[in-house]
Amino acid sequence: MSVFEIVTEPILPQAYADYVLRPEAGAVTVFTGHVREWTQGVRTLYLAYEAYVPMAQKKLTEIGCEIEQKWEGTRVAIAHRIGELQIGDIAVVIAVSSPHRSDAYEANEYAIERIKEIVPIWKREIWEDGTQWVGDQKKNPGGDQS
Repeated sequence: MSVFEIVTEPILPQAYADYVLRPEAGAVTVFTGHVREWTQGVRTLYLAYEAYVPMAQKKLTEIGCEIEQKWEGTRVAIAHRIGELQIGDIAVVIAVSSPHRSDAYEANEYAIERIKEIVPIWKREIWEDGTQWVGDQKKNPGGDQS
């Protein structure tokens, strides 16, 4: 396991939580983003993620550095899965530890927003009646930002 990585196999969140846990941490937040079946009344069959892996891993590392500078005492691990993911599969995990819970929550939310902004990962949504590539996940057609 690498601390900041793009993976093709199922994500095991506990490994990332274990990495960030340390004696001085009073809080660990673990966010997992899953493939959902329904979005605004449209049924998704599965998602396909692609990435420019070297740059994506570099950007995940950059996000980790930003967090560790912005929230003192934090430790971060992030993984994003690519390939075909089925309903309920984990697409992303973000684990953050910090001395205090508010920093862990804030840093975790910061990480997912930054992933959507700067990490070169593209998602193709496959529905019952069509498909669509979504390059910038913050601008999907329905305005949903999850």
